[in-house]
Amino acid sequence: MSDLRDLYQEIILDHSRAPRNFGPCPHCQRDARGNNPLCGDKITVHASVKDGVIDDVRFEGSGCAISTASASVMTDTVKGMTRAEADKLFARFHAALTQPEEPGADDMDALGKLAVFAGVREFPMRVKCATLAWHTLKAALEGGDREVTTE
Repeated sequence: MSDLRDLYQEIILDHSRAPRNFGPCPHCQRDARGNNPLCGDKITVHASVKDGVIDDVRFEGSGCAISTASASVMTDTVKGMTRAEADKLFARFHAALTQPEEPGADDMDALGKLAVFAGVREFPMRVKCATLAWHTLKAALEGGDREVTTE
């Protein structure tokens, strides 16, 4: 378990200090804003979908280390996926963070780098930080420039 905690901390710190896919996306056609008032996280997710595939996704905003790292890993992970694949991954990610039982080996393998966030389940107040970017991406893919909130 110590190795997983070390990996968790390493990935969180790496992605929060140097987030991937951070910044505006002028060619993206879909945007949504997310807000976690309890933690102060505010994020905008920009997505570009071509032929049913997420070909680009970026984010802007400010948030805690978990929120920023989750958005960074999410953007890396969903590029090249269909919306259905991204929705399925989000459902699996959300379950890993919220279900009472620990995720099984198959679920952890399917999550890839996202599996390190499973440790967040030990801190229920932080689950909203880790899932904010995902809820915001979902809103962006549904269309209609709108804001989602964790409250």
